[in-house]
Amino acid sequence: MRLFPTRLQTGISLWAGKHLFRHRAAEAGEVFLPQRRIFIVPTRAGLTFGIMLLVLFLCSINYNLGLGFALTFLLASCAIVGMHLTFRNLAYLHLSPGRTIAVFAGEAAQFSLHLDNRRPYERYAIRLTFITDGVTGVPHFTDIPANTISDVTLSTAALERGWLMAPRIRLQTSFPLGLLQAWAYWQPAMRVLVYPRPEEDGPPLPLTTGEQSDGRGSAGHDDFAGIRAYQAGDSIRHMAWRQIARSNDGALVTKQFEGGAASELALDYGQLPAAMDVEHKLARLTNWVLMAEARGLPYAFRLGQLYLPPAIGPAHQAACLQALALHERAA
Repeated sequence: MRLFPTRLQTGISLWAGKHLFRHRAAEAGEVFLPQRRIFIVPTRAGLTFGIMLLVLFLCSINYNLGLGFALTFLLASCAIVGMHLTFRNLAYLHLSPGRTIAVFAGEAAQFSLHLDNRRPYERYAIRLTFITDGVTGVPHFTDIPANTISDVTLSTAALERGWLMAPRIRLQTSFPLGLLQAWAYWQPAMRVLVYPRPEEDGPPLPLTTGEQSDGRGSAGHDDFAGIRAYQAGDSIRHMAWRQIARSNDGALVTKQFEGGAASELALDYGQLPAAMDVEHKLARLTNWVLMAEARGLPYAFRLGQLYLPPAIGPAHQAACLQALALHERAA
């Protein structure tokens, strides 16, 4: 019997989330929480309080206690005011999605949310949780001052590569008395790109015969050909630092060598052993992309019909990792 109120409250909440919102699609842009989207039920303390009021009222009738009637109606009035404040603490909020950042499989995907309070009163102890397959995630509590936007970040596990859609969010509050709990659901149109998990303890980069283990060519570096303007993808090892320091405008320039500074590094999905499964191949290519970027080696990338010419830098890395994440997955 002790757990009955909690089970009742949880059951009602899950039923409402399953049946009342099962056909609600992801909501793009800003979402407003009107009265019809707010549900309210008594908490365990609220049920106990209600039973106490009933007993007090019956005793007052039985013994004709005027003071008992006064106390009963006073406490009931407090509960009614508390119900209004609990409902108002959550209603009329404006919700909008924020930014997301790509992660690797196995990491926590973070979703940034904006809670806009356009009312002249502060909102307290609003609890936000992700609901995934009926399982409640780690809650986050926030207060929202009057006429202020509060930023909240919720996390969920990114188990597989590809697009991870934001789970449904439950907003709850039991402020101020804790006798009642109001809640609402929100399904934001948000997604996070999940890259394949890099292979651990994988083989070194597939350097061609013209490259040394440190990634530099054995012949091309001996034949200095001149200096040219910096281009995206140039290795930091080839920067002409003396000329950059002497220039008045600080323009970036790169040393140029006859025959190329290094042999081309190609990361080709089709060249991996056929015995490897798809996910293992993607994990290896992911690891190689990160290794090439860390060592400053321009690299070409080929995955099926996609070919990216040799380059280096955040944009090239993001393009390669996105292709790996969405390989044979719906975009």
